Amino acid sequence: MPVRFRRRRSRRTWAQTFLLLLVFAAFILHRLFFAERDAEFPFDPERLWRVERVVDGDTLLLEQGHRVRLIGVDAPETKHPSLPPEPFGAEASEFTRRLVEGRMVRLGFDRERRDRYRRILAYVYVEDVFVNEELIRAGWSPAVTRFPYSAAMKRRFEAAEAEARAAGRGMWAAEESATNRAAIGDASPRFGRWGMIDVEQDRVRTSRGPVRTSIPRP
Repeated sequence: MPVRFRRRRSRRTWAQTFLLLLVFAAFILHRLFFAERDAEFPFDPERLWRVERVVDGDTLLLEQGHRVRLIGVDAPETKHPSLPPEPFGAEASEFTRRLVEGRMVRLGFDRERRDRYRRILAYVYVEDVFVNEELIRAGWSPAVTRFPYSAAMKRRFEAAEAEARAAGRGMWAAEESATNRAAIGDASPRFGRWGMIDVEQDRVRTSRGPVRTSIPRP
């Protein structure tokens, strides 16, 4: 093999090795950085934290700068960088704000401590009020059970959602309205705060996609 080709191959091999070492070093530093951040946060279920502000219906900012994401809920988005606020987002945020903003809360934890955005995952309690459950019971969030957390909590959240649906609270008021119109034979699409209600197709179309409803056929 000519010398110049051996030199090119050698330089290419060294460049690839150097790039792999950089990637590995960045990975190690990333893990160490977040491990240090985790170590800085005391996952103490007895400690009280002051809520500086409510970011949106399911996310809190603590006084110390830690962001907390409520487990088992998914309130409508209001802070997406490139999308407009979702229907019911303002109502969900206001509900959570009235419960916790400026108040002392206690955090409970489950098997997963942080989400992919490094927010702390928690059950939030203010005095004897279980905020996650009350947000669902008020109809401002569905029960989100696809993530790994306590089966007992999932059952509580599902029961709270069933209660909110049955009572037509919050976002489920759109579903209740569609049911009432179907009962009198009005099958025309309507627009509510949650999105377009299409009675003929038995669906409520939201910014997150169609959601099946239980509208009886006349």
